[in-house]
Amino acid sequence: MTKLTLASYPHMLGFEQLERVLERTAKAGNEGYPPFNIEQTSDYSYRITLAVAGFAEQDLSITVEDRQLVIRGRQSEGPDDRVFLHRGIAARQFQRSFVLADGVDVGEALMENGLLHVDLTRAKPEKVVQTIKIRKGE
Repeated sequence: MTKLTLASYPHMLGFEQLERVLERTAKAGNEGYPPFNIEQTSDYSYRITLAVAGFAEQDLSITVEDRQLVIRGRQSEGPDDRVFLHRGIAARQFQRSFVLADGVDVGEALMENGLLHVDLTRAKPEKVVQTIKIRKGE
């Protein structure tokens, strides 16, 4: 069985980069921690919300690396004299990555009630009509 790629479709020209992005996204894994939502807040904006209960602002970092939004969390260790009879609240480090399309910019981040909100905006596409002049062959 042959693998279908975007190059297999003759009308899809110049989409090789999209194919690489899809492959990179598939390799990123599908770990479930921390849980997150992605909502569309308008025609050209989005909000990613991560459940980060127990993390303080200084325990989190948000970076954009090679068109990828990377959110990392690492809790600082608490006092060693604490004895847990049950520990059900996760206190592990995490990294969540989201591939960003060209034209998507990361706006502000807001921490509220154990939720980290990261706002994204996408530039409104311009409608471009280009006329190509046909020249005579010699």
